[in-house]
Amino acid sequence: MAVYGAPRLVAALGLSLALLSAGAQDLANALSQQTLAAREAYGKRDKPRLAALTAQAQAQSNPLAPWIDYWELRTRLADATQADLDAFYARWRDSYVEDRLRNDWLLELGHRHDWQNFQKDYPAFRMRDDREVLCYSILTDHLAGRRVAAEARAAWLAQREGDEGCDLMASTLFEAKLLTPADVWLKLRLSVEAQKPRAVKLAAALLGKPVEQAVAEIQDKAGIYLARKAKAGNARDDALTTLALMRVAASDPDQAVSLLRSRWQAKLPAELSAWVWIQAARQATMRLDPESDELFQRALKVFDKPDSPEWSADTLAWMSRAALRAGDWPLLLRAVSMMDSTVQREPQWQYWRARGLLASGQPVDAAEAGQLLQQLAGAPAAGLSFYGHLAAEDLKQPSPLPAVPTPLTAAERMAARANPGVQRALLLIGLGLRNEGLREWNFSMRGLGDRELRAAAQEACDAAVWDRCISASERTKSEIDLAQRYPLPYRAELFAATQAAGVDPAYAYGLIHQESRFVFESRSHVGAAGLMQLMPATAKWVAKKQGIPFRPETLYDTPVNLRIGAGYLRMVLDNFKDSLPLAAAAYNAGPTRPRRWREGATVDAAIWTETIPFWETRDYVKKVLINTIVYTRLLSGHDTSLRDHLGRAIGPAVDVPELPPEPAVGAPGS
Repeated sequence: MAVYGAPRLVAALGLSLALLSAGAQDLANALSQQTLAAREAYGKRDKPRLAALTAQAQAQSNPLAPWIDYWELRTRLADATQADLDAFYARWRDSYVEDRLRNDWLLELGHRHDWQNFQKDYPAFRMRDDREVLCYSILTDHLAGRRVAAEARAAWLAQREGDEGCDLMASTLFEAKLLTPADVWLKLRLSVEAQKPRAVKLAAALLGKPVEQAVAEIQDKAGIYLARKAKAGNARDDALTTLALMRVAASDPDQAVSLLRSRWQAKLPAELSAWVWIQAARQATMRLDPESDELFQRALKVFDKPDSPEWSADTLAWMSRAALRAGDWPLLLRAVSMMDSTVQREPQWQYWRARGLLASGQPVDAAEAGQLLQQLAGAPAAGLSFYGHLAAEDLKQPSPLPAVPTPLTAAERMAARANPGVQRALLLIGLGLRNEGLREWNFSMRGLGDRELRAAAQEACDAAVWDRCISASERTKSEIDLAQRYPLPYRAELFAATQAAGVDPAYAYGLIHQESRFVFESRSHVGAAGLMQLMPATAKWVAKKQGIPFRPETLYDTPVNLRIGAGYLRMVLDNFKDSLPLAAAAYNAGPTRPRRWREGATVDAAIWTETIPFWETRDYVKKVLINTIVYTRLLSGHDTSLRDHLGRAIGPAVDVPELPPEPAVGAPGS
């Protein structure tokens, strides 16, 4: 039986697609089956089978031999030698699997405490995206006598998950008194705030068994600890009580506030009391409590020091959102000013800082606000950005789409086609090994210029691998190819489905672009499936209403998926009175949550969008709206306003039509 992806495999072997012989096709199929057999053997950790397959793959010049070799050596990495790795690096120099295995090997060397080979191998590591490897690297520098205290502290505090490498670095530097007990307590507060139990456990162990046991009790039953064991008056007791109050605040901010006011505010140091106040304020903001801004104000008043507290970037973002909901522009400006300079330059905080400055009414502030808005509106891809659009509309300027770039040359196309990483990525995806293909693709895009990225993107477009087409094209900085970034696949099927449902095709395209990036076989970790990422139970409910025979596998039938998805989208739009942001939020997080999020005071629709409690849904709504604007222009040539799509304000609903009891897609985390 022929394997999907075999024609591209034939091409990768250097055989003409126009002159495919039966023998060439048979060879391509055999090599495809060989690769799939190797992946299966890797999953089973079948070392003898992998050893045989990797030898065959190299002898037959299988284009995916590097991956088969990687799987083989990865299964025996714990017993491998540096010579084994050096030979692998030499075989597959400059490939993704070379750097991937080097990443794995560096972790193994750190586990072995083989610092000599670690120092030898680390400089060649290119991805540099593994925080545990970074911790091992800092540790080796420390052992070599270099000054690392500031770098080590920053890396350790930024590490959210607990792992062996960063724990070893921290314990070594703590013993050397380069990390202090105050640093460890800060790490504990940050880890409790982030709800990362392993990081909490590892940090607590640095302070000795009594602290480790107390922290374990706090993690398990903070309320009981506060009632029976909590004390104040010395550094350790103060810090433990603070952690317990933070744990209470995470689930019941009102109770934490009550405990502070009735007892602990007077007993704890101001800095630690402020930490509890901000935890209560964070949770209140996520629940859209109208008093959350007052809790943040209280935290700042209690802290009452000229220097900025070491509160997390997440906390400062929630403070900013609380200020937006309350219309408290001075608090918004203060929160943004406390952010790291890199975070302050993010478009959302540039925009809202500009709005805060304008609200002050001072001419000097208005001038600075104008500069910030102009920076956003004048960016090369402002027309593809939520805040670029808002800034342009505030300035009453047009927000045109980027100009069409110069067509790619035949030589540029040929160079992309000859890129081994691009070819391997498309082969892997064609064989159904999407996870491996995505990693190969992303690595291969590193360091490419705009035209090289466009040429690679076009290879993916031509292969109908739409998510990689979009992904590569989105990396360009000045040459923006809208045909690649906003493709129009399945046009006839989508137009038929949206016309039948009474849905704007541009809105449906914008939603699919964000949901699945046109990967028809896409399946989320919670089970949402197909182009429109429908949950089976929701799809079954909608299909019954539409009179469509339903089986779970039909979610991967593109016309059926589009019919059911467009029908459900129409129901969601009806439910939310055709509000595009509310409907998008409901499609992503389920209809119940946006109904709750719109309760309370009526607020500016842009503020409502920025204060959606779930990060995934917040980002989703912004991108769906921008996608809709772009697709409207591509499909009809009409220029539309983001404010018109947003609506002017969002507040409580009047009545609610029927919708299924569960979301169209899996509900995201907060």
